[in-house]
This record gives sequence, C-alpha cells and structure tokens, in this order.
Amino acid sequence: MFGFLKKLFGGGNEHLQDAIERGAIIIDVRSPAEYAQGHVKGSVNVPLQMIGGQINQIKKYKKPVITCCRSGMRSGNAAGQLKSAGIEVYNGGSWGAVQRLTNS
Repeated sequence: MFGFLKKLFGGGNEHLQDAIERGAIIIDVRSPAEYAQGHVKGSVNVPLQMIGGQINQIKKYKKPVITCCRSGMRSGNAAGQLKSAGIEVYNGGSWGAVQRLTNS
C-alpha cells in the first residue's frame, strides 16, 4: 500500500535528484492562477487539462520530465499520461517538495 501511495503522491527523491542532475524539465500542472502564486524557478506551467495536447512538444525536449502540483494528485495523473506516451517522467508531488530538491 505504501508503495502505491508513494508512486501516486511522489517520492523516490533519489530518482528525482538524478533526473534534475540530467536537466529534467519541471512541469507544474496547476492552473495559471495557482502557478502565479508560487512555483519552482524555471518550471513550465502546463495545466493538467492541457497536458495531452502538449505531448509532442514535451517529447521534443528529449529530457526527463518531473511533474508537480499542489499535493501530487494532478501531477500523478499528468505523469501517467506522459508515461503512456513514452516519456521518461517522474511524479514530483507538491511543487514545494520539488523546489526543495532543486535548491539542495
């Protein structure tokens, strides 16, 4: 059960840190208004409902992707969509957790 929750809400900091070191693109899937209130420096805002339409653009980055949101629910959903499209993706969970990783 814990493994499922960890996968759903983010976790596995060693994988996230490795992806960050390899130049991962951080995609924040919250609404533009939420993103404007605070976000990871250098992240890209692609609201969850738009992620499907951006898959080809995201593939062009040719880098790992870390998704984040407020709690990890939306980022988990986005990560699932991107993974299904063949993209190396990690659910970072909350944007605050990802921000702490990028500052370490």
